[in-house]
Amino acid sequence: MSIQNQQLWFETCLGKYLLEREQRYFDQAVMDIFGYNALQVGFPQHNFLRTNRMNFQFCAGTEKGATLLASADFLPIESNSIDLVLLPHVLEFSSNPHQILREVQRVLVAEGQVIICGFNPRSLWGSRKWIGTSRHSFPWNGNFIALPRLKDWLTLLDFEMTAGKLSCYAPPINQEKWLRRFNFMEFTGDRWWPISGGVYFLQAIKRVHGMHVIKPAWKNVLKSKSRMSPVANKINDNISKKIGISSRNQSIMRNKK
Repeated sequence: MSIQNQQLWFETCLGKYLLEREQRYFDQAVMDIFGYNALQVGFPQHNFLRTNRMNFQFCAGTEKGATLLASADFLPIESNSIDLVLLPHVLEFSSNPHQILREVQRVLVAEGQVIICGFNPRSLWGSRKWIGTSRHSFPWNGNFIALPRLKDWLTLLDFEMTAGKLSCYAPPINQEKWLRRFNFMEFTGDRWWPISGGVYFLQAIKRVHGMHVIKPAWKNVLKSKSRMSPVANKINDNISKKIGISSRNQSIMRNKK
């Protein structure tokens, strides 16, 4: 994938149309994800982590501008150290997408999250790659991965899908006036043809078998208190008896005087 061709395409009307919707989704999705370390793989010229509030954010990739120059297939990152990973259009332009997902699963902490963005092959955008010479240029030269297939891969790696969305329902026409005319499809797409969006977003959490959240044992505490209550009552009775006896003795002594 040529970086220059990629940047030129994002400067076109269709590229800006796509980038605007992707940036909007990532801004909302990463805003309330907390932790310490956030990683974006690829596309360093676009900061999809800009609304996230984690202290350490960086971008890994082979492109110019990446914070960490590394291949997505083998990330030089310690295992169980990242809280959030973004994969914007990384899998469809890789020769080994399975390995990338395995690396993401390795570097994520337990309950860490991954957000994936990709082109939907079962859409007008997916069919565009088979028209004319489009298949040889970005982004139509990618190997688009169907959403059900991607979900199966994530399930095998012990990920649990938590959220998802499809976008870019308008036909991939690289003319601004036609994109404006088809803008109504963005509002009706989720209702009338929800599986035919040109781009999908998928959010998943890494689950670790055998782990469970430790909660306070409130029932046990209440039971222990109930067991202790008779003893406390006995002590209170003994104290009250002693006080009663001593007060009675004092009254008798006063009467004798």
